Amino acid sequence: MAALPASALVLGEVPGLLGTAVAAAPPSGSATRYTIVPFLNSNDGTVNVYQSDDATDFRLAKASAYTPPSNRVRDASIFRHSNGYYYVTYTTHTWQDTSTTIGFARSSDRVNWTFLYDYTVPIAGLSRAWAPEWFVDSDGSVNVIVSCSTTNDEWIFTPYLLKATNSALTAWSSPVALAGIGANHIDTFLVRIGSTYHAFTKNETTKYIEYGTASSLTGPYTISRTGNWAGWGGTREGPALVQLDNGGWRVFFDGYGDGTYYYSDSYDTFATWTAPAALPAVSGTARHFTVIKETVSGGPTLAKGITRSFQSANYPTRYWQTQSSLLNLPAVSGSSTTAEKQAATFSVVAGLADANGYSFRDTSGNYLRHYDFRARFDAGDGTTTFARDATFIARTGTSSGSLRFESYNYPGYHLRHYNYQLRVDRSDGTDVFRRDSSFVPVTAWA
Repeated sequence: MAALPASALVLGEVPGLLGTAVAAAPPSGSATRYTIVPFLNSNDGTVNVYQSDDATDFRLAKASAYTPPSNRVRDASIFRHSNGYYYVTYTTHTWQDTSTTIGFARSSDRVNWTFLYDYTVPIAGLSRAWAPEWFVDSDGSVNVIVSCSTTNDEWIFTPYLLKATNSALTAWSSPVALAGIGANHIDTFLVRIGSTYHAFTKNETTKYIEYGTASSLTGPYTISRTGNWAGWGGTREGPALVQLDNGGWRVFFDGYGDGTYYYSDSYDTFATWTAPAALPAVSGTARHFTVIKETVSGGPTLAKGITRSFQSANYPTRYWQTQSSLLNLPAVSGSSTTAEKQAATFSVVAGLADANGYSFRDTSGNYLRHYDFRARFDAGDGTTTFARDATFIARTGTSSGSLRFESYNYPGYHLRHYNYQLRVDRSDGTDVFRRDSSFVPVTAWA
């Protein structure tokens, strides 16, 4: 399992999406929380709420959390306003119907929603207003990017910007077309990094997600990546981005052509992307969503500068133990030899790549790191690659007091046991995987 290149991280200010905080693992006692509010493949009359701590394994927070009083709810986009409320905006009709409105709903807790209003987009001859997407700029202004077509050609969509003119989000500026993206583009999602606006948009002619940039919110945008430029394939739509704890960027998109929901990561400001992977648990159920990321209290705690042994949550007689540099999960007990107890004892230290993360050192001074999907202990070599391989982010485990450890440079991959060996594998969204990747820090054997 090769490590990401040393130039991988994109750290710094990200106004308009994540405020100005530098991306980092959550501090002890806090947790990362990603929330999505998708409509269902089987039902576009309601949305579910899912949440995740690693942007990969989304768990149901509430089924049928919001059902509008009339019409449909599709393509829901979510954000948290400065007033503390969560808002969704969404497409109000099915693709077969004309739709001149976009819907709005509000929640104080992300799971219980109240309908606000349907807004008629004021464009002459409007036929369809689809896929509204929130965008908050660096000045705090709240915007919605909505894809609109007119009656002279109801299937040719153009992205328009609506800017809120009051803090209640009940009044909007006149629509302004985003220059440069051009007609027949839909599902336009914006990210601002520094002074550059980055647009991800679906070309309805080619069915590929394209990419462009601009120095102004309304453009002109220059589309510089077309076709299968990112390796995501065709018949893809609904791109939505979020920055991960390690500074990389993740895009989610709806593979409506094959019924799969995908994600892919970038570590070089969107130039290259990892191979698309199916989003576990919700792929095939969830449709077109955006995602918000928050740091919340009540996350896992694990002291640093101490020694601990790590007990399997679902096989409590078995513990981490280093054997010939590899990390395994043998049984350890009071009758084990001194050497076996020492091999199951580890120092917990600040993450080599991120002080909010964790690194683990054995009694000989070697560090736990992943290599070719195996967990092993090696001497630190001072490189950035090693530091990232040897850093893990603590996530809450499945049982009281248990933790899960996510790979810092392979988000969504967790330390887990398999056939009593310790590995770093991609989460598959199952309860079995979550139990196999949960460990309880206990008083050190040695």
